[in-house]
Amino acid sequence: MSRAGVEFKRRMLRLLKEDEEFRYAVMGLLGVEDIRSGQARLEEAIERLTEAQARTEQAIAQLVERQGKLEEAMKQLAERQDRLEERQGRLEERQARLEEAMIRLAEGQARLEERQDRLEEAMTRLAEAQARLEERQGKLEEAMTRLTEAQARLEERQDRLEEAVTRLIEGQARLEERQGKLEEAMTRLTEAQARTEMALQELSRHVTSLSETIGFGLEDIARVVVPGWLYRHEGILVDNLVRRFFVVDGEEVEVNLYGEGTRNASRVIILGEAKARIYEGDVKNFGRAVDKVSPLFAEEVYKLMFGYYVHPSAEKEAKNRGITLIASYMR
Repeated sequence: MSRAGVEFKRRMLRLLKEDEEFRYAVMGLLGVEDIRSGQARLEEAIERLTEAQARTEQAIAQLVERQGKLEEAMKQLAERQDRLEERQGRLEERQARLEEAMIRLAEGQARLEERQDRLEEAMTRLAEAQARLEERQGKLEEAMTRLTEAQARLEERQDRLEEAVTRLIEGQARLEERQGKLEEAMTRLTEAQARTEMALQELSRHVTSLSETIGFGLEDIARVVVPGWLYRHEGILVDNLVRRFFVVDGEEVEVNLYGEGTRNASRVIILGEAKARIYEGDVKNFGRAVDKVSPLFAEEVYKLMFGYYVHPSAEKEAKNRGITLIASYMR
């Protein structure tokens, strides 16, 4: 600071100390300025306070709005809670009904198992009844077989008559001088044929009684049918077919249709088997037996099987083995 300034300061201080009027004047000046400055600051503070009040009121309004939304949300939440509790109540009710239904289902399952046991028992009884029915059917089939055998026997008798007529016709050239007797024989044969036809008609009316009285065996039928069939279809003349046993390498082999015949003045050995139903396995078994016996003969061996029924599976096997299959209904 300069000396002039220092001097001025000293003079001012001295005047303030010595001159009371001057001192009050200065103090008044200083107070007005402070009041003006404070008023300006106060107005500025009031303005800021007003702005803050406005912002506060705006914030309060926003807070009130948010509180309203919050109350609405709380109300909705309470409603949802009520609905949830209601749904939970219905769920518990449904669960109770489900448990009750499960109990009824278990009871129904127990009743069903009991019914199934009764059904299995009934099925067992039905199976036993079925077995008895099959047994009866077997007996019926056996009776039908006997009837078929009897019918075949009658048919074979007719074939024998036809064969006799054929032989008579063939010998007619050599027996012209005995023609009268042949005509008489033909008359008897015609009458016999008529009686045979009447017998067949009587057979159809009395099947039951006939099944009880006729007991011809299949081999007996074969011994009647086969010779005529061999003569008509193969030109083999054989008088009789019998059962024979052969021993081959210490093994006994049975042939239930054995015969010795001729064809074109050559000797022929007949090896055959009679079986009610002929299947592929039967043909194989007979073929193996014949293969053992055939080497015992130097003559031609004719192999055949005779039965009531020939299964298709047997035909191919018989053809491969050179075995002739003859059914009872074949002429």
